[in-house]
Amino acid sequence: MKIGLVLEGGALRGMFTAGVLDVLSEQGVSVDGVIGVSAGACFGCNYKSGQVGRAVRYNTRFARDKRYCSLWSWLTTGNLFNAKFAYHTVAEELDIFDNAAFLANPMEYHLVATDVLTGCPVYQQMVKGGAWLYEWLRASSSMPIASRVVEVDGYKLLDGGISDSIPLRHFESIGYERNVVVLTQPLGFKKKPMRGMWLMKLLLRKYPKLVEALENRWKMYNDELDYIVQRAESGHCLIIAPDKVLPIGRISHDAEKMWETHGMGRKAAEERLEEIRTFLKKD
Repeated sequence: MKIGLVLEGGALRGMFTAGVLDVLSEQGVSVDGVIGVSAGACFGCNYKSGQVGRAVRYNTRFARDKRYCSLWSWLTTGNLFNAKFAYHTVAEELDIFDNAAFLANPMEYHLVATDVLTGCPVYQQMVKGGAWLYEWLRASSSMPIASRVVEVDGYKLLDGGISDSIPLRHFESIGYERNVVVLTQPLGFKKKPMRGMWLMKLLLRKYPKLVEALENRWKMYNDELDYIVQRAESGHCLIIAPDKVLPIGRISHDAEKMWETHGMGRKAAEERLEEIRTFLKKD
């Protein structure tokens, strides 16, 4: 039996997930594999590389740096989160990602992106580090309109949350029978139809399948939440979620709110640490 972690996205709401993972890492809680979506993928990779605190550290450090995430970056490059600076320069020079530790850890690492031509999820196991890894992380977290389409390994990709926001079913399908699912919205949250679909249809008219996936995303997301709750009730997964709406939105330049959200994730993990250990213990 394989045990895993399933990490929802949510952009800067992912600071909650980073807090949870930092506690698990500090306490030596390990799993056989992780699957992350969008921010879940970008922040979760530090759990596999053993870099406690890295996600909140670089996000707060560059919170107001126009090279990292800014209207200036979007206007000049087409990417709100700057493709080169945010995904390569930071990892390679300014807050170095430990590729050697990432690859040495036997834990599997998977992520989800969305194929813009089909509107379907692409599930990719991260078997290499460096620029290849960073481009897949960028693909998984590139929001429509706010980002250009990412081309990697012959795919044209955008945010994985468009097509599979909380990929518990997929992880179960490849043998992960017992999973901890980390959400970035409180239990009971329900997504509503996307506002501004007319603009999406206009700007993304080259990708009708992607537009269709965006239009139906709220249904997919709510169905996945219902499934996760059912699996938790039957004892097959454990849900860690904020106990209230997080104080941060998808996009934020407020370092204090990042630390507050990270602290909420740490608190949630610390309070349920023994429950998590018991749940993940293999029979």
